[in-house]
Amino acid sequence: MAREPRDLDPLNAHLDRAWDLVSEGDFDGALDAAQKSLEIDEASPEAHNLMGYVLAAAGHLEPAIAHYREAIELDASFFEAMLNAAEAYLQLDQIQEALAMASDATDVAHTHDERADALLLQIDALLAAGRREEAEELVRDLPEGPFENPSLDFLVGRALYETGDIEGASIRIEQAAGSGSMDPDVHYYLGLVRENRGDLRGAVAAFLQARDLELETGRPPWSEPIPRFERRVLAAIRSLEGGLGDKLDGALVLVDEVPGAEVVSEGIDPRAPLLLDDLPLADGSQLRRCFVYQRNVERLSTGPEHAQEVLTRLFAEEIPRAFE
Repeated sequence: MAREPRDLDPLNAHLDRAWDLVSEGDFDGALDAAQKSLEIDEASPEAHNLMGYVLAAAGHLEPAIAHYREAIELDASFFEAMLNAAEAYLQLDQIQEALAMASDATDVAHTHDERADALLLQIDALLAAGRREEAEELVRDLPEGPFENPSLDFLVGRALYETGDIEGASIRIEQAAGSGSMDPDVHYYLGLVRENRGDLRGAVAAFLQARDLELETGRPPWSEPIPRFERRVLAAIRSLEGGLGDKLDGALVLVDEVPGAEVVSEGIDPRAPLLLDDLPLADGSQLRRCFVYQRNVERLSTGPEHAQEVLTRLFAEEIPRAFE
């Protein structure tokens, strides 16, 4: 979020430096600056919000929430801290807490942009809880725009898509993609709306663009090197119950970042976390294959340990679907 220039007293100097480091992807440096900010003034709402943001980016969501709540205790109208806390609760699947915090943010919102941000988080939480009808009702309350933050037009379009308004979503998402957006989410949802309209060629083109842009973006700060992630994959397979892990005995298990362009062109979702199949060989036998896509697993995770839980759940769901 863009910030106004401030007088460079020691506290604000550390805060500004920390947010600059966040924008550069240097979360270790940002954490150090956040700690120094709190040493200067432990009663600074902005310092607590900053510390929460850096901790959340590193996958430490519960300590992050504690700092967000401290920021709100110190400043009861701190919109940004409320929004950040709601998002962290949502990542932890604590839906009621996310809804309550996003509702509080809506109450203190002053601009169309702030109101849209808060309502969009409530919609995401309702959809995560399977409360689609409530989400559809809330979509009607979204501001029409125009917005100062151009990404909000896309996010409103995404909310329309997720609640079933394909036509309304298509207009906003096509516009966002046509404006030259380099956000992989924009092009991924462009593929989804085109697919729903029956434009399969256009959908594949959008999905391939989303895949390429995904590879250009940074991984989460907590992302692990591929060899360590591979060990988590094998540990997840070994932990499967009911003989499911036996289905992958002798299988070729490969880890890559995202699905290859060739399989996306054939209709595979570029955000698929797993791809399991049997490849017929010339001698009449079959080679069982298991592709695991690290970036797509991490998209579903909040940190390394959670990634292993996600892997176990995904294998338990996908093995019966693929082989039984």
